[in-house]
Amino acid sequence: MSDPVRVLVADDQALLRGSFRALIETAPGLTVVGEAATGAETVELARALRPDVVLMDVRMPHMDGIEATRQINESAETAGVRVLILTMFDLDAYVYSALRAGAAGFLLKDTPPADLLNAVHVVAAGEALLAPTVTRRLIAEFVRRPHPGRPLPRRLDDVTDREREVLTLIARGLSNGEIAGHLHLSLATVKTYVGRLLTKLHARDRAQLVIVAYEAGLVVPTT
Repeated sequence: MSDPVRVLVADDQALLRGSFRALIETAPGLTVVGEAATGAETVELARALRPDVVLMDVRMPHMDGIEATRQINESAETAGVRVLILTMFDLDAYVYSALRAGAAGFLLKDTPPADLLNAVHVVAAGEALLAPTVTRRLIAEFVRRPHPGRPLPRRLDDVTDREREVLTLIARGLSNGEIAGHLHLSLATVKTYVGRLLTKLHARDRAQLVIVAYEAGLVVPTT
């Protein structure tokens, strides 16, 4: 039996933290290892507890969720910690900055409980982006917006035609299993292609692969 996914809940509202804890603790395969009320406390507990997933509110005092996400992603101590951003609005301006900070996924706070629990598992596994109808809009807008200092799109010269196909399907929100079915490949083969893409494009996770795909023009942003 595998170890449960360890979750750190970060929200400045005690009632919401308690609600998330209660929900997560009732789900098989998940456990809450701590709670944080500020961004600074979230970073501190992430380093101390090394959770698999941080359920991160955007707006928190004493360092917001964006800066906390950036610090967690940039620290060697928390290299394996993945951040799932919770936001009130599907086009919350803060989320674009969170994407740049390295967030692994996004979820609306009014998401049904079962979907939230599934999202935690998905992010922990690094399997797929969350809520494609929301996430793809966010990423499309992120790519469309001018951002001073954003690096030029990474070149795809070393990416094979098949890897480009896989990258395009990742950007469209397909899971590894769905990609395998679409391209008539085994799941293991798809995982190999995803691993190669992460290495070749120096991407931390699938969220960054989606950004690369949009910036390279493999997927056309839609409204």
